[in-house]
Amino acid sequence: MTRRISRAMVLLVAWTCLTSGWAVAQGPEDALDDQAPAATQPRAGRRARQRPAPSTSAWPAESAPGDSAPADGRPAEIDENGWRTAERTAPADAPRGASGGDQPLEPLRGLPPGPRRGLAKVKQGTDSLPNEHGQVWREYDITPYTLRVASTNRPEQAIVDWVFRETGFEVWHSEKVSVLAADSRTLRVYHTPEVQAMVGDIVDRFVNTDAETQAFSVRVITIDHPSWRTKVQRLLKPVPVQTPGVQAWLITKEDAAFMLAELRRRSDFREHGSPHLLVNNGQSTVVANMRPRTYVRDLALRPEAWPGFQAEMTQYDEGFSLEFSPLLSLDNTLVDAAIKCNIDQIERLMPVSLEIPVPAAQRQRTQVDVLQSSQFRLHERFRWPADHVLIVGLGVVPTPVAREASGLTMGLTSFMGPARADMLLVLESKGKVTAPQAAPTATARTAPIPATTFRR
Repeated sequence: MTRRISRAMVLLVAWTCLTSGWAVAQGPEDALDDQAPAATQPRAGRRARQRPAPSTSAWPAESAPGDSAPADGRPAEIDENGWRTAERTAPADAPRGASGGDQPLEPLRGLPPGPRRGLAKVKQGTDSLPNEHGQVWREYDITPYTLRVASTNRPEQAIVDWVFRETGFEVWHSEKVSVLAADSRTLRVYHTPEVQAMVGDIVDRFVNTDAETQAFSVRVITIDHPSWRTKVQRLLKPVPVQTPGVQAWLITKEDAAFMLAELRRRSDFREHGSPHLLVNNGQSTVVANMRPRTYVRDLALRPEAWPGFQAEMTQYDEGFSLEFSPLLSLDNTLVDAAIKCNIDQIERLMPVSLEIPVPAAQRQRTQVDVLQSSQFRLHERFRWPADHVLIVGLGVVPTPVAREASGLTMGLTSFMGPARADMLLVLESKGKVTAPQAAPTATARTAPIPATTFRR
C-alpha cells in the first residue's frame, strides 16, 4: 500500500514538472493558445505541438490590439523557440508621424492629371443659339457715348446698368436664352424683340448728342428739426415713394430758390459737399463724407510676449455716401435717376472689462469696446419733369457729422444722445452747360431696378 502511494506521488510530481516546463518553453503566444477552446486546438502529441496558422483579423497589422508590428509593415519573424526576432526599424533620417509613431510618412498624392470628371451630364450643343421664344441678335454702336467720356475706364458699364434698371434683372436669367455683353465700341444683345426695343431706347438716350452737355446738381442738406416744413409746405407737391419713412416732393425752380433761402436763415442748417457739384448725363457720381474710427474689439492671449495679451483693433467707417445716376429722355423733358444712400453712425462704444490670466499677475483686467451703431439705407428710382426740382426727405436719420458743442451744451454733449437730423436731397436739372464738366469716377452698379420707384 505504501509503495502504491509513493509511486502515485512520484508520477504526480513528474507530471507537474513536465507541464510547467512545457508552458515555459512554448512562449506567450502558445500559452494563450492553450487557453482557447479545445475544439480550436490541433491534436498533437504532448511533447511537440504544431503552431496554429495565422488567422485573418479585422484589425490592421500595425494597430491590432495587444500586438505590435515592425515599422515597415511586414510580419515579424519567429525563431525556433517560438519567440519573435528583433524588429526592423526605419532609418534614423526617415520622417516620423505627427503622433510620434515610428511609421514613416508617405508623400501626399495629388489629384489625377487631366480635367475632373463631372457628375452632371453634358452634351456638346448646337452651333447656333436657341430661339424658341423668337430671340434675335442685335449689335449697338455705342462709340458716340464712350468716346466722349474720359472719367472712367469702362464707360459702357453705365449703359449695362441702365439696361438692367429698365428691363429688370430677372429677364436675363430665365428660361429664355439671352446675352448681354458690352465693350468700349459695341453692345451685343440676344433677346426677344420686345426686350430689344427697350434696350434700343436706353442706347439712344446715351448716344443722343443733344444730351451730352446736360448737367445736374446734387445738394445734401441736414436740419436738426423738421419744423422747416411749416413755411414751405404749401409749395411742395408730394411724390409716391416706396421706402418707409421717406418722402419726396416736386417744386418749381423759382419756389426751390425761395425755399433754400429760407432754410439758410436757420441756425441748424448745414450743407454737406459742394453746392456747385454738377453731374453729366448718363454718368454716376458719389457724394461721400466718411471718417474711420478705430476701437478695441477683442483680446488675443500671447503668453510669450509682455504683457501676455494683444489687443485686436478694428475700424468702422462712419459717415454717409450718396450715389446719383441721372439719365435724360430723348426729348430732354423727363429725368430718370437712380439714388442710393447709405448712412452709418456709431452711437456709442460700450466698455467691457475682461479678466486676463497672465504669468506676471494673477488677476489683470483690461477693457474692450462693444459697438452700438445705427444705419440707414435708401435705394430708389425717380422720374420727374426736367423743369422741376426733386426734393427727397429721408426723415430724421443718424447724422455722422460731429455735433458742435458751445456755451451751455459744452458739458452736456454726452447726455444728449446720438446726433439726429432731418436730411434732404435736392436734385435739379441744370440744362445745357457751356463746356462738359469732368464728372467723378462712375461706379458700376448692376442691381435690378424696376421702372417705378422701389425700395431695396
